[in-house]
Amino acid sequence: MKRFLIILITIIAISSCSNRAYLFTSFHEPANAGLRMLYSYDGYHWTDFDTVFLKPVVGQQKVMRDPSMAQGPDGIFHLVWTSSWRGDKGFGYASSKDLIHWSEQRMIPVMKQEPTTVNVWAPELFYDDAAKDYKIIWASTIPGRFERGAEEDNNNHRMYMTTTKDFKTFTSAKLFLDPGFSVIDAVIVKKQKEDYILVLKDNTRPERNLKVAFSNNAAGPWKNVSTPFSDNFTEGPSVVRVKDRWLIYYDSYRKKIYEVMATKDFQHFKDVTNQVTVPEGHKHGTIVPVKKKLVRQLVKRFKKNSPGF
Repeated sequence: MKRFLIILITIIAISSCSNRAYLFTSFHEPANAGLRMLYSYDGYHWTDFDTVFLKPVVGQQKVMRDPSMAQGPDGIFHLVWTSSWRGDKGFGYASSKDLIHWSEQRMIPVMKQEPTTVNVWAPELFYDDAAKDYKIIWASTIPGRFERGAEEDNNNHRMYMTTTKDFKTFTSAKLFLDPGFSVIDAVIVKKQKEDYILVLKDNTRPERNLKVAFSNNAAGPWKNVSTPFSDNFTEGPSVVRVKDRWLIYYDSYRKKIYEVMATKDFQHFKDVTNQVTVPEGHKHGTIVPVKKKLVRQLVKRFKKNSPGF
């Protein structure tokens, strides 16, 4: 009986692992074409679908930068994105059940109560299974609000947050992170119960690199901001767990490549860039674990000459 249980558990574990695939939301410069995606069966080697899934129609500039996607417990995919470099008081939003048919796009005006807001950059979605809601964080500049440091007043960012359960009603925006410097591109990661990591970009000169902070709650407060684990001129971190370690993908924009750090504890990092392949032209979004069946369906629709898996 014991041997049978061990075999059964092993079969279930293997089946569970083999059923997993990954999508990586993306855009190509100049970001006016719309949502692109990569796919992977192992979290290391990525292929472009070579199609646009959703063309942006909201915002002053009607671009789609920094697309962040999360799948809810009901299976619906939610997407948010930067809709303009400057001027918008919110970000774009749409949803889909199958990533082929999309809801009507909406502008979510999260900073409408702050009329001097310069921008709303890189909204990032996180489903908080502890609070049973979605947390959306983004970077905005409100001139004169914070000590400037090395930054120009119209480039002195802090992170803000809203929450929603249904993407119809949203809590009022509130300050999410003020680490004492200009910060953008933050990503919430749940390591385990009451153990959360925030991967963030220190956007000050000459830093412009990636760091981590720690909390026991997805809403913060965040403490112990680390020294940088990336080189300067890096941004747009995307984090995914693959087997027993976390992979942090990020855009090394001066080198014009994607780099990847692996970690088990978010304190020790190993450069594994030479172990991954990312298509040229890919710009940062988020990595979403999904069922392999969904990826197969999308491959069949958009990549007719691709080998099956």
